[in-house]
Amino acid sequence: MRFMNLIRASCLAFIAAAHPQHHPRSEIDKLNLLSKRCQGPVAFSNKKRYEQRMRKRAEQKTSENATYTVVTEAPYYDVIQNDTCVLSPEITWGPYVYPNSQTLRQDMSEGQPGVPLTLDVGVMDIETCEPLEGVMVNFWHCNATGSYSSFTALSPNTPFLDLLTSLNISADDYNIGVTDLHTDNTTFLRGMWPTDANGMMEMKTVFPGFYVDRAIHIHVQVYHNWVLRSNGTISSGNIVSAGQLYFDETLEDEIMAISPYKQHTQINRTLNSDDSIFSDGFAGGYDPVISIVPADGLDVTKGMIGYVTIGVNTSAIETHSLGGLDEPVDDQGHDI
Repeated sequence: MRFMNLIRASCLAFIAAAHPQHHPRSEIDKLNLLSKRCQGPVAFSNKKRYEQRMRKRAEQKTSENATYTVVTEAPYYDVIQNDTCVLSPEITWGPYVYPNSQTLRQDMSEGQPGVPLTLDVGVMDIETCEPLEGVMVNFWHCNATGSYSSFTALSPNTPFLDLLTSLNISADDYNIGVTDLHTDNTTFLRGMWPTDANGMMEMKTVFPGFYVDRAIHIHVQVYHNWVLRSNGTISSGNIVSAGQLYFDETLEDEIMAISPYKQHTQINRTLNSDDSIFSDGFAGGYDPVISIVPADGLDVTKGMIGYVTIGVNTSAIETHSLGGLDEPVDDQGHDI
């Protein structure tokens, strides 16, 4: 449970009625300035996380074979960035958000086929440059062939506005996070877990696939003062960040060339450079691309670790009820 590379998504664009609107430029500039103050502490924390994970790998392999010694090398420092970046509240939830399926767990793969991916995450308060303990980090993404759980009856190959038309819903009537489009109760590739005393958490998943008009990405939200329902989903909380994480194109080319990803041939993959949201994540010199290392130190197709450090502004809070569309809860977050 360690962490790395800060993700910046505070100015992601509104897209095709499927994403909330921009935050003001003044707020983005403020977040940029706050985050730059934390670059030193972030770099120090990232180095400690990486070294500790390498020590664990060495200890594990040594215990498996007493005659085998692992020499820890650090070539990955060249690709693991120390830049600080920030997520803003209520940005880019995407049309496939469904709080009732976001489950408290550290392994959200649910047996989905694909390359194992462990997200090694840390959360830092950009006002104090200190790790944030006890905030809930929430992830969701599509599977290897582009489908989201809870929305499996909606084709990943059909543009979202066309999906709305097929459902007799106009773009003007669609309200993200409110309009209920879910088609089933599946929960794969959705999960959340709170940070520990060091502001760290770990989530196991698989490398995402893609769907129409979007680059490969993972949605992430951070909640403060969250309340759980009895079934392990969040009933309410204060959103202090929301955004999207991306991957390097070279890595994506390598992963999309193997099964099960290569079976998704109905549409072409949207490149990062062609994505309508991706480039905005670099505003202010930040980098929304997750830093990846092979889990075995050699081959990413056998599994990988993605280092992400999320900087959040705890003063920029959006209070939001997540109790579900038709499932009320009491003050303790239990089903009524």
